[in-house]
Amino acid sequence: MSVRFNLRLRAQPALRVELAGLTPLAAAAGDAAELSRTMVWHGNERLALGELFDVAASAAEVPTLVFEGDLARFDGVGRGMDGGSIRVEGDAGDYVGAQMRAGDIVVAGNAGLLAACEMAGGRLEVDGSVGDYAAGALPGSMDGMCGGTLVVRGNAGARCGDRMRRGTALIHGDAGDFLAARMVAGTIALAGRCGAHCGYGMRRGTLVFAGAAPEVPASFVPTAHDIRVFWALLARSLAYHGGPFADLTVRMPRRFVGDLAADGKGEWLVAVDAPSS
Repeated sequence: MSVRFNLRLRAQPALRVELAGLTPLAAAAGDAAELSRTMVWHGNERLALGELFDVAASAAEVPTLVFEGDLARFDGVGRGMDGGSIRVEGDAGDYVGAQMRAGDIVVAGNAGLLAACEMAGGRLEVDGSVGDYAAGALPGSMDGMCGGTLVVRGNAGARCGDRMRRGTALIHGDAGDFLAARMVAGTIALAGRCGAHCGYGMRRGTLVFAGAAPEVPASFVPTAHDIRVFWALLARSLAYHGGPFADLTVRMPRRFVGDLAADGKGEWLVAVDAPSS
């Protein structure tokens, strides 16, 4: 038996708060009083967590953190997380699930910039929308998401999956410009519409369009390879997440390869008879 900490937000902070390093496994090593004394950055000052949240503890199956309140000004929720569970009962700030290696994070609202950036394992589910650079690389880094699963029930901002190397990202809504730009490997499944320059500089990886068919650029060309076995496995894994991906197992896609302008071998799988939006 482990411990669950409920952190109820007292009031909105005046400045942004950095929660990186506050993980379920780290918190489980102490009690509620010790967690309340944990220091976090509020702007350029350090505050005890207990000045921002009321902290209560109870028994749980796995180490768990539950944040109650609007955390739109709180960055780094679950950053570097290596196990356990986090739930945010509202919005979250930037860097949610960044560099996480294991565990589960659920955000009941929206998330900010760079959600799941450089994620290596685990699962991040956002019931709302995410900002720019989700599943991408940290500023100055060459590698984006390299493992795990990102599920976005709403929309994704620009450059989702930029430099993505591994893992799976599912977007139930629309995506902004430069979706899967410079993608190296991994899988992105999109149910809505994509913005401009989709797949720009794409090297490898798979981009699945489960909804309205996109405008295919000239640097992507159709192929006639037999992908029935591969598609059966991929479609089944995506259909597991339900929603607009549930019927992929009974639809065969058209396949395009590119970005040929970057000597790329990435693939677009456009499901046939896609529903109109």
